[in-house]
Amino acid sequence: MKTKSKKKLSVVLGSMLAVSLTLSACGNSGNSEKNGNAEASTNAGNTKVDKQVAIKYYNWDNEAQSAGTDAMLQEFMDQNPGIKVEHVTLVPGDSVEMLKKLDFLISSGEAIDVVQVPSLGGVLERATRGALAPLNEFYEKDNLVPEDEYYVNAKVDNNYYGLQYTKSSNYVMLNKDALDEAGLPVPTFGWTWDDYRDYAKKLTKGEGVDKRYGTYFHTWELYMNAPAQTMMKDPFVYDDGTTIFADPTYKYFFQLRKDMESADKSAKSYADALAAKLNYRTEFFNEEAAMILAGNWTIADPGNTEQYPHEFKTAFAPVPVPPAGSEPKDYEGKYFTSGNMLAMGATSKNKEASFKLMRFMSTAVSDNRLEFSGYKKADNETLLTKLVAGKEDMYDMDSLKYTLFDNEIQFLDGAQVMTTATSELTKIIDDGFSRFMLGNESIDKVQQWMVGEATKIINEKGVIK
Repeated sequence: MKTKSKKKLSVVLGSMLAVSLTLSACGNSGNSEKNGNAEASTNAGNTKVDKQVAIKYYNWDNEAQSAGTDAMLQEFMDQNPGIKVEHVTLVPGDSVEMLKKLDFLISSGEAIDVVQVPSLGGVLERATRGALAPLNEFYEKDNLVPEDEYYVNAKVDNNYYGLQYTKSSNYVMLNKDALDEAGLPVPTFGWTWDDYRDYAKKLTKGEGVDKRYGTYFHTWELYMNAPAQTMMKDPFVYDDGTTIFADPTYKYFFQLRKDMESADKSAKSYADALAAKLNYRTEFFNEEAAMILAGNWTIADPGNTEQYPHEFKTAFAPVPVPPAGSEPKDYEGKYFTSGNMLAMGATSKNKEASFKLMRFMSTAVSDNRLEFSGYKKADNETLLTKLVAGKEDMYDMDSLKYTLFDNEIQFLDGAQVMTTATSELTKIIDDGFSRFMLGNESIDKVQQWMVGEATKIINEKGVIK
């Protein structure tokens, strides 16, 4: 899923750039770091805090992540001596269990100030339950237009409930040495999944245990219908609240996967990936596969040759687009982007201070930031420079910067209609894909079953608008 969304410092940095994605791509503000810090201080909000207050910041940091968060919170307190912030890690390293604990605290009446939530859906779900405070009045006080500030905005009934904290996006990683050997250029925006299939065939080399496949598809939903997961606002429902499982991308991509596996033999089989519990990073860096769909949480990996020993250079390309006739419904030619969100509890007794902290955390230019920012004016290129410092020779830097930051690559607005039945619908995707790939059922029959099952669940659970 997008995760439609995840040692050494470099490993931590790479794993934290999440899923899941996705985006102008990260929009360089063009300011120097000194000027950026001044702007961040201004952008943190003009809201006045008139007395000494104490607030809490909740998240799911692991030990390494906590160091960066604590340092940023200290920066905020240094700039705002009237506000004391306590960092509360609810469940270290586990965002799913963290949300369960958060919901318990909310139900028990604890005053929640600022909370980091792992997804847009997580914010919208709690907003509809009345657990979060709308942010409109704070935006208005600071003369801010949310859509001008962030790539994704959590909005219910014209009320805003979340600020985008991090930004994740997907891309394709390619073995540059293998590309050169095959005489293939690094792809750019507009290449299609048909082109991807052609590349995979040309990059496949050898036989048996020495075989290098053209690509590897992991077992996540991202690899079961990449167009739906990377070029639609929501992986489960259309804007009208109906299931997207009837979308033409399902028939196209399911068939593409089977053809690449069984006819072209350019991708390792889904059955093998399941049975062997393969690791997608290992498949790529061990040269078992020459291409892999991934995302910006892997940026530090090519330079981490201790954990992933390899000698080839890694190139990057935008996710392929669906070919003509197989586009998603309401296709815009833009990519999905996601990220962690910051929200304010409805029970917070210090909402002005809480919003000031939310703005600081989402906009500040800081050496302690470890993840790409969801703030449109952020200088994410500076963070990229830090992530690859000293390892630039392991990257095709031109393709990496193009894929992450070129204005040719545009991103979708956040979904305004979502469902709370994500786990049930995810299981339908998994089951439908397995029935098609591992059995003899036709794609039409499988898709009809998926649509029927999803429709029943959506009708029962409803949608968030």
